[in-house]
Amino acid sequence: MAADDGTRMAELWAAHSRNVLAFASRQVGPDAAQDVLSETFVVACRRMADVPEEPLPWLLVVARNVIRNQQRKSRRGEAAFREMANLRGVLLHEAPERHVAEREALVHGLEQLPPLLREALLLTGWDGLSSEDAARVVGCRPATFRVRLARARRRLTESAERDEWTLDGGATPIVAAGARAETKE
Repeated sequence: MAADDGTRMAELWAAHSRNVLAFASRQVGPDAAQDVLSETFVVACRRMADVPEEPLPWLLVVARNVIRNQQRKSRRGEAAFREMANLRGVLLHEAPERHVAEREALVHGLEQLPPLLREALLLTGWDGLSSEDAARVVGCRPATFRVRLARARRRLTESAERDEWTLDGGATPIVAAGARAETKE
């Protein structure tokens, strides 16, 4: 590895390792997420010439591929159960200033969404990606992703209205952040 590559690798790690770790934690849990994080940056190191100027979406695609390779070794039903348990754990433990009842309602609302819609909300609202970048992560066209995101926001909002819950007296942060990401494009 050239000295410039080493410097770039250090910069990538400093700027994006937390995002990749958070993404992986939601998918496979905190213990396995460390392995995903390591493997993702090993790939980045090997393919430094392929890392684009805006590396986060690319790193998340690599992390997703690492996770898929790991999941091929395990049963699909177990993976889905762990994902929901991890999502619940992340939402319930990363934001201590929120009330438990509000977090529980959000977790419940997210659990009711199909996996593709839930992922659309989490990539935009949780990871802060634009629809275009999130579309690259999930491997679809940006227009397809925007439709998926709109459906996810609508269903989560309908769930909130039906079950009479909101966060901070208004839209859920994930729904609102997804809407902000849409208006930036």
